Amino acid sequence: MDIISQLQEQTNKIAALTFNTFGTLQRDSPAVKLSPNYPEPPANPTEDAANFAEQPKLMSAALVQAAKQFDALVAALPLADGGEEAQLKRIAELQAENDTVGQELQIQLEAAEEELKQVRELFGQAADNCLNLKKPD
Repeated sequence: MDIISQLQEQTNKIAALTFNTFGTLQRDSPAVKLSPNYPEPPANPTEDAANFAEQPKLMSAALVQAAKQFDALVAALPLADGGEEAQLKRIAELQAENDTVGQELQIQLEAAEEELKQVRELFGQAADNCLNLKKPD
């Protein structure tokens, strides 16, 4: 797998870990009394306090590890030769090449559409002739 794909996978992993961490913390956190005017929130009988205390630490460690792996992948990216100016020049060259190829493809597409139109017209004439709906010209 190339480095860019690995970076994408690692980004997805970090997003999933973050999503799951927030969801787990919201789901499992103990109820809190918001105001003295409200009654005491009901206790969650299935909640294991020791387990809840460990979950944030484990999830945080997983997030930190994923971030370190991402940083290692970024550090492994090859450095561009010539700096930013060379990169911008290369981007401009690639864009010009892309534009040229795009124009060539557009010309080929228009020619193919014209050929398809002619083929359909000839097919229609042939079908009409076969069905004797129209006499040959």
